[in-house]
Amino acid sequence: MSKTILIVDDSASMRQVVSMALKGNAYEVIEACDGKDALAKLSGQKIHLVISDVNMPNMDGITFVREMKKIAAYKFVPVVMLTTEGSDEKKKAGQDAGAKAWVVKPFQPQQMLAVVEKLLM
Repeated sequence: MSKTILIVDDSASMRQVVSMALKGNAYEVIEACDGKDALAKLSGQKIHLVISDVNMPNMDGITFVREMKKIAAYKFVPVVMLTTEGSDEKKKAGQDAGAKAWVVKPFQPQQMLAVVEKLLM
């Protein structure tokens, strides 16, 4: 059975790049345009991993991760932050919220896939 990954990013082109890389490796993909949209899509279905941007309108990625982790069914879902943010302060906030990995844009799809595979083992 393939694993389902939720991609949360306000950039449609970024969601498309990540989605293509994941689908090319037999992952199922759900896309959301911001944290609020992503929370609405967490409707009880099994999500194996989340890849989220940090800076988004309506609800940023770190707030989204905090809110998602409050939902019992998603408390232990690993999260990769995929962002232009590289500051230690932001990384610490992401880690405190529950993010397991941090990938800085621009990125190589293989680099992101390696992180995804490691977290899904």
